Amino acid sequence: MIEIRPSEERGRARLDWLDSRFTFSFDQYYDPRHMGFGHLRVLNDDWIAPGGGFPMHPHRDMEILTYLLAGELRHEDSLGNGSVIRPGEIQRMSAGTGIVHSEFNPSRTEPTHLLQIWIRPRVRGLAPSYEQKVVELARPGWRLIASPDGRLGSVTIQQNVEVFAARAAPGERLAHRLDRGNLAWIQVASGAITLNGVELDTGDGAGIRSETELDVEVREGSELLLFDMRA
Repeated sequence: MIEIRPSEERGRARLDWLDSRFTFSFDQYYDPRHMGFGHLRVLNDDWIAPGGGFPMHPHRDMEILTYLLAGELRHEDSLGNGSVIRPGEIQRMSAGTGIVHSEFNPSRTEPTHLLQIWIRPRVRGLAPSYEQKVVELARPGWRLIASPDGRLGSVTIQQNVEVFAARAAPGERLAHRLDRGNLAWIQVASGAITLNGVELDTGDGAGIRSETELDVEVREGSELLLFDMRA
């Protein structure tokens, strides 16, 4: 079963420096029908204007992934980390018992576009930690970018979730097999695809239950994220 989350039905927040779309309930956007999917709690599509950003703010007990689509993002946190994240990189922050961080677009001219992802951890009260890695996306095919064991150069998350990314050209196909009982979510960051016969466009997401084979046909050049979640 595939449940489509159309882009235009997502929640939205607009500030002078930020334009966000919320796949699930977040901040002042609340919809009891969309409180997350499996272990996936937050999936925000953020555009940050030049010089804009989030000042220091706290998090607890959440696995937070930042995936850059365009531009740059400057990160600083209470663990002493400071870095710039660019497209082709993945950042993982385990908030655990508590972490404070800031995120800013360092450019004076170019906007930043990113996906902000929160995954519920397997246990609460973990020590906070941080990780950032380069992810080279082979074409065609899925690239593992986050996993419980950090294999294949992925960042390590404290949950039974594997996160894959892909870039694909029109006419290419992507396949993925799910273990029986697993949930999955596909997010179309850009482009257009057909997933098991269901059409999805830029910004659309799809929750997947009771399926074991995923077949993605690319209709327009696309960048995709896939979350494979054990129950």
